[in-house]
Amino acid sequence: MATPDRMDEQLRALGLVEAQRKAEALFAEVEARGIVAPGAGEREVSDRVRDLANEMFGTTKHWHKRIVRSGPHTLFPYRENPPDRLIGEDDIAFADFGPIFEEYEADFGRTFVLGGDPHKLRLRDDLPEVFAAGREAFRADPGITGAQLHAEIARLAAGAGWTLGGWHAGHLVGEFPHESIEGAHEDSYVTPANNTPLRRTDRAGRRCHWILEVHLTDPERGYGGFYEQLLDLA
Repeated sequence: MATPDRMDEQLRALGLVEAQRKAEALFAEVEARGIVAPGAGEREVSDRVRDLANEMFGTTKHWHKRIVRSGPHTLFPYRENPPDRLIGEDDIAFADFGPIFEEYEADFGRTFVLGGDPHKLRLRDDLPEVFAAGREAFRADPGITGAQLHAEIARLAAGAGWTLGGWHAGHLVGEFPHESIEGAHEDSYVTPANNTPLRRTDRAGRRCHWILEVHLTDPERGYGGFYEQLLDLA
């Protein structure tokens, strides 16, 4: 099997970065249009974001299920499928979308706070801080494993006063469909069971690229928040 050359690797990286740029633009427009709003149902918001992605970029495919969760539903990890819920006046919600742009996968998540609850606002604002600190830990250790990075994200979450939600804190990303992560293969995730270095090549000899997910929760107050984007590419 031929090893990808440097130009191939650069083009792959650029494709993933461009896909994320479009996802960022999509979510900025979601916020500008007030799509995540009190009185709207989670499924309604999800469909409106889907339609907006099509309007802005002609995007019709998403590589994983579209997620909009609010209130107590924000405690649920990805695999759960809670019933539809109306977003409240003083609520917290997050969106997690995996649009495909020019055959490259984006995976992007942001949290929205409706109202002025200071605790919810602090949670929203802590999410990018924990993400940035986790990325710095990744950059500082060339041999960091999935288990080590997961432990660091959990430590950062606890230090900020939150609980880390879900069983993993990120996963592989690439061209659609990327190397299968079905069946929860341990080395495809940022998880305590992954003792392989994140900086490695896949079975085709291509450099692995990663998404970092930060899902912070407050079980006592009954809600959480979510933030995700590329880990290893700016």
